[in-house]
Amino acid sequence: MFSKPYLFRRSKTIAFGLFGVAVAGALSSGTVWTQDQVDVQSLASLKTVRVPGPPDAVLNEYVRDKRAAIQLGKALFWDIQVGSDRKQACASCHFHAGADNRIKNQLSPGLLAGDKTFQVGGPNHELSEEDFPFTKHLNPDRADSRRSDKNDVASSQGVFRADFISAGGKDPDTCLNLSERVDEGGNGFHVGGVNVRQVEPRNTPTTINAVFNFRNFWDGRAVNDFNGGDPFGLRNPNAFVFKAVNGQLQQIAVAIPFSSLASQASGPPLSAFEMSCNGRSFVELGRTLLEVKPLGKQKVHQADSVLGPLADPRGNGLKVSYGDLIRKAFQPAYWKNGPAKMTPQERSMDLIRRASRVGDPGGANGGNGGRGAGGAGGPRGQQSVEHIEANFALFFGLSLQLYQASLVSDDTPFDRFLEGKRTALDPQQSRGLKVFTGQGKCINCHGGAELTNASVRNVLNERLERMVMGNGGEAVYDNGFYNIGVRPTAEDLGVGGKDPFGNPLSETRIAQLGKTRLLGNQFDPDKEPSVQAGDRVAVDGAFKTPGLRNVELTGPYFHNGGNSTLKQVVEFYNRGGDFAKENQADLDPDIQPLGLSEAQQDDLVAFLLSLTDDRVRFQRAPFDHPSLCVPNGHPGDEVTVPSVPSEGGDVKIAEDLLRCIAPVGKRGSPTALKPFLDGQTTPQTGQWDR
Repeated sequence: MFSKPYLFRRSKTIAFGLFGVAVAGALSSGTVWTQDQVDVQSLASLKTVRVPGPPDAVLNEYVRDKRAAIQLGKALFWDIQVGSDRKQACASCHFHAGADNRIKNQLSPGLLAGDKTFQVGGPNHELSEEDFPFTKHLNPDRADSRRSDKNDVASSQGVFRADFISAGGKDPDTCLNLSERVDEGGNGFHVGGVNVRQVEPRNTPTTINAVFNFRNFWDGRAVNDFNGGDPFGLRNPNAFVFKAVNGQLQQIAVAIPFSSLASQASGPPLSAFEMSCNGRSFVELGRTLLEVKPLGKQKVHQADSVLGPLADPRGNGLKVSYGDLIRKAFQPAYWKNGPAKMTPQERSMDLIRRASRVGDPGGANGGNGGRGAGGAGGPRGQQSVEHIEANFALFFGLSLQLYQASLVSDDTPFDRFLEGKRTALDPQQSRGLKVFTGQGKCINCHGGAELTNASVRNVLNERLERMVMGNGGEAVYDNGFYNIGVRPTAEDLGVGGKDPFGNPLSETRIAQLGKTRLLGNQFDPDKEPSVQAGDRVAVDGAFKTPGLRNVELTGPYFHNGGNSTLKQVVEFYNRGGDFAKENQADLDPDIQPLGLSEAQQDDLVAFLLSLTDDRVRFQRAPFDHPSLCVPNGHPGDEVTVPSVPSEGGDVKIAEDLLRCIAPVGKRGSPTALKPFLDGQTTPQTGQWDR
């Protein structure tokens, strides 16, 4: 089905068939560009794209009040009570333009490469410009001039390493702290024998516009069909929810299409790196949250665009309960009945199927692997679990998806330019757009209105693609996932890894094994390129192509966070990557020296700055939020840190520094968000960012 010219290069003009959105006429008739000036055939304002999501007929099976579900999702996303320590919210890693710009204790060693030694700096290190890029060159335009290389990752700090014992209600969960000494099974997150917070093994991507991704997480393991419990969709044969049918509870399997964000949302809350003590289940999390006041430790702005009507005028949090919101948002068949009897096997499966445990290092940014069936921490004997608790993962995933689907950034200068406002881009940005679509080859991966080939529209048009790779050999790969030579392939396989059930994360490899039934969402083997057992597959070391809107504010960059500025990113592409030679077998063919002049590179950076939405920059609706205090490293340095009393015998944990951001209402903040490392310092405990 492929002509030979197609094999040599991805087509720049991406066909979008899902919603029938035309991309022709992206520029107004008054804006004249000739084809040799700039190629905008596949570009359009993001306003022209319908926000993906389940069809109404499917969503209405579960959700009866979408507004209430969005309110529930926003409350859960920002609530620090979701974390086992009652300090860690989903938003703790996504509070700055949907990403994370903290600089202290944000380093992880090369865990996915099997390396537990820190190279850029030790635990509790404070990042500075001198640390970047992690791979340095004598000449930034030449890949063969490498002078130093470090395989650490700049990411997000999560929780202390601990095993779950019991839920704590309003208080932190009871957990047993475990040593972080490498010789005692830890990953090295300690200073002088005092545990510090663990840091994820991949950089944190933004949640803004993530709804347009067909799959989420860097390695795509948050699949498009939500199974009601974990990120893995139909790959998990034991996933089910409880539905009341004629007054009786039945276990039913679900596959909710266009719901990768729900799949993604079900991972971090149980990640033993990000938010949870190891072994907690969604049943325990649900039981905890049903007992507490939503956002009870945080302030909600009275003018919050979503939560304002529910804000408690007398103090913190909301004036309704999580139970109230669930009962209003979701159909009674999923919460109304009395206790559900869950066997020990079902409870322990809950610990697995409702976790993202991809080896933990897991969670939102982590690796691949998994923990065996049976789990840990489940109660003994058959237990009575309330219906609303038993389906808490379903409520959590769908409500967070509906909230995050509202976080659409589609009013950038670039969007206005494509709508025909000729002055929206200045002359330098216009020159940068020409580089983006031409000599820079950026559009070849960052295509379409979404500026990513990993979008729902593009992937559904063709989920698998055949292409000639960097070494000239033909291969099939997962559309939207590319090996671009950021790190050596073997260090992190990305979409080339496996899920906890032993299946490839790669859809190409799933098809090669003849297991296309696991891919869901109308995967049609007859439409896709045939992948036979002996065919070459190029998925190892490949990662999801991110969208680019607000990229000015979402550093550090790449899956390893190894570049701190957009200029460093442009230099990376201009020299043809850092490990292109080593990764030739799987390398994207567009990763090659570009020959951009210094002026062209500066123009390209200027164009990327046109992709920032001022609503994001100033946190205006829908990007407003409750107050939030995030762990921000620990007092002291890389040599000594003070400890606090803790469970776990001789294991000590470090005192936290907190960085606090004030609540923001729908009109936003007068203070603009800044790029990564732009004038940052480490605030002391309780200090507010204004």
